[in-house]
Amino acid sequence: MKPLTTDTIAAIATAPGEGGVAIVRLSGPEAESILLQVFRPAGRNALPLTSHLLTYGHAVSGAESIDECMAVLMRAPRSYTREDVAEIHLHGGAYLSQRVLSLCLDKGARLAEPGEFTRRAFLNGRIDLSQAEAVMSLIAARGEQSRRAAMRQLQGGASAFIREAADELYALQAGVAACIDYPEEIGEDEAAADLIPRALRLAESLDAACDERAGRILQSGLQVALCGQPNVGKSSLLNALLGEERAIVTPIPGTTRDMVTGDVTLGGSVIHLTDTAGLHHTDDPVEQIGVARARQAIEAADLVLAVLDASHPLTDDDRELLTSLHGRPCAVILGKADLPAVLTPADVQPLLPEAPVLKLSANTPATLAPLKTFLAEQAAVSDRLALTQPRHMAAARRASSHLRQAAATARALTVDMASLDLQAAQLALAEITGDEVEEHLLDRVFGMFCVGK
Repeated sequence: MKPLTTDTIAAIATAPGEGGVAIVRLSGPEAESILLQVFRPAGRNALPLTSHLLTYGHAVSGAESIDECMAVLMRAPRSYTREDVAEIHLHGGAYLSQRVLSLCLDKGARLAEPGEFTRRAFLNGRIDLSQAEAVMSLIAARGEQSRRAAMRQLQGGASAFIREAADELYALQAGVAACIDYPEEIGEDEAAADLIPRALRLAESLDAACDERAGRILQSGLQVALCGQPNVGKSSLLNALLGEERAIVTPIPGTTRDMVTGDVTLGGSVIHLTDTAGLHHTDDPVEQIGVARARQAIEAADLVLAVLDASHPLTDDDRELLTSLHGRPCAVILGKADLPAVLTPADVQPLLPEAPVLKLSANTPATLAPLKTFLAEQAAVSDRLALTQPRHMAAARRASSHLRQAAATARALTVDMASLDLQAAQLALAEITGDEVEEHLLDRVFGMFCVGK
């Protein structure tokens, strides 16, 4: 795949709207020439421009001065794309940035496609495909944990793991080739005895590097559903965790008939909270819809908080809810702890022994601390997790499947027939780093980027 060096692209690199600074970015062989046509540096000795040095001047259209600004030229290969890159730093505002961008396009630049700057960085060998995807993850990070994961990937964490796996795969393929080329020196049984355990160990390593739940939490946050009977305090708990009156709270049972959502960041992780309608048997068709949606939210959640009213004894509906949560990540919340207690943890634990039981009052913020700690722990993802992107995990699982098939083929048939599965596994790993990649995959990956990045 050849680097894109035949044309020069331009785009606004900052978010739309008013702000302190707006940046118009260029990349390509004509970046410096176009820059000098739309930017006039101040001072007699400003030209030629010094690479990687911000220069004060004016954005111009012919003799007209458009804005007082700064500009920087970053000559290849010491730039984001490994091409000549130029940036014009204007006063923030939609009109100014669009005006200067239009001038760049009039001077011969082409409007960049989404992600095209990063795509050029990949095509020119500055970063691999997994690192390119990390750029978008870093931009989209909403919490410290997802930022750290994106930085690990940008700094080559996923790439290093995949390249180590690929090196082991090449060694396995070399062993198969030696068996085929020198059968008098390396027997079939000897080659199979080496290939089978190594292929299975590598498959296990790839499987262990994939954690779909952790990857989903990093990408989207921990999905938490608050469920329970009507009027047990779910909406009050949601409001208390969010620190705002998001859900309507009244003493009337059944006030919440649809899902109410909100986000909170705890321990650097984003927590998506969903308050659901009260779970109970009802003939009201509207309430039935709310109950059905509540059950759907429970099924889709990463974590369920079963909220009980500690000022009342357990009901049959409470027992049914707790029993239904066996085997699910969950916690039991004994709410309304500011009222005289009737229900205790000892009453609940026999019904759901694997779940922690937390006592709190939505009216007393200090009592929420153990729950916030628990939620942060549930959202925490190991720093040693190698693969967090869904695309990477899918490719690694395909590679693992091919490796297991190669081991089975070597055991049941011949070692040379296993080479086809080893090649398929290698191609699957190469998709992650972009060492072997088709154009349509690049279009899909970079199509998720914003224009200007």
